[in-house]
Amino acid sequence: MGGDRRDGRGRLSSVDMLPEEAEPDIVWAMEQLRERQMPSNAILSEFNARLADRGIAGISKSAWGRYAIRKALQFRKQDEVRRISGDLVASLGTKGADELTVMVGEMIKLRLFELLEGGALDAKGSMEAARALQSSVNAQKASAEHRRRLEEMRKQVTEAIDKVADSAPGVDAEQLLKRIREDVYGIFQK
Repeated sequence: MGGDRRDGRGRLSSVDMLPEEAEPDIVWAMEQLRERQMPSNAILSEFNARLADRGIAGISKSAWGRYAIRKALQFRKQDEVRRISGDLVASLGTKGADELTVMVGEMIKLRLFELLEGGALDAKGSMEAARALQSSVNAQKASAEHRRRLEEMRKQVTEAIDKVADSAPGVDAEQLLKRIREDVYGIFQK
C-alpha cells in the first residue's frame, strides 16, 4: 500500500490527481453524485466549468464515468451499512447502540488482524490501523461509561420517586413517574 495506490487497478484516477485547489469542486461533485438529482454528464459539465474557472484542466468523460461509478458503489455500500446499523440498533433495544459499538470494534479488530497477518500494511498503514483500533477502543469505553451513567441516573430517579411516594400517603409512584416523564421529558404514554 503505497501513497499513490488505490483499490482496483492500483492507479490514481484523474480526479484523485487534481491539485488541492480543486478540493471544493470535488466536494461539490461528490455531493451531486450522492444526491442523484443531476445526470452524471451534467455534473461533469459543471465540474469541468468550475475547474476551468480555477485554471485547471477538465476531466475526460471516460475518466469521469469510471470515477462516478466507483463513487456510486461506495455510496451504496455506505447507505446499506447505515440501514443495517439502524436496523440493528432498533432491534437491540435501549442497549443497541452500546452493543453495535462493541460489534463494530470487534469487526475493526478482526479486519486489522487479517491485514497484518497477510502483510498488507506498510508503516503508514500500520500507524493508521493503530489509530483506528485506538478510536474503536475509546468508543467502546465511552459507550460503556455513558450507559453506566444513565443506569445510575435511572436508579437515583427511581429511588427519589419511591421516597416521595413512601413519605406522602396517597401518592402513586407510577402516576408520579408518568407526570415527570410528561412534564420534564415530554414523553407521553398512549
